[in-house]
Amino acid sequence: MAFLSSMNIVGSGLTAQQLRLDVVSENITNMGTTRTEAGGAYRRKMVVLEAKAGRDDFRKAMANAENTAVSNRGYSTLGGVRVTEIAEDPSDMKLVYDPTHPDANEQGYVEMPNVTLVKEISDAMAATQAFSANVTALNVLKAVASKGLEIGK
Repeated sequence: MAFLSSMNIVGSGLTAQQLRLDVVSENITNMGTTRTEAGGAYRRKMVVLEAKAGRDDFRKAMANAENTAVSNRGYSTLGGVRVTEIAEDPSDMKLVYDPTHPDANEQGYVEMPNVTLVKEISDAMAATQAFSANVTALNVLKAVASKGLEIGK
């Protein structure tokens, strides 16, 4: 059923953006962490998203519509988004001169995390907007389903 498939697609977007916000929160929380279990300063994390295979592309859908009056082809396959990995940012760590810090090296520099607050806030804003768009799509699907149920009355 196309309706449930659409809800699954929107749900995958909501889940992915929630994870993205969680990772941004973790990055901001660890902005000052100079020592981790793995050794060294905290390294910024990023969520890698990938489109799930779903319906045929638009060109194929139009070709199918020309050949048959009504086609349910592709409705049983889900699309959406999935998280492929939570990757570490390979950019350089920041060096801050603080010879009194317990994690300072011989020259007095401390390796600080490669987390930038401006970058994290912009990522959080983008994830929030994407989450909001998915909520809007879910509300539209609910309204369409509600109107469809009213037809039978």
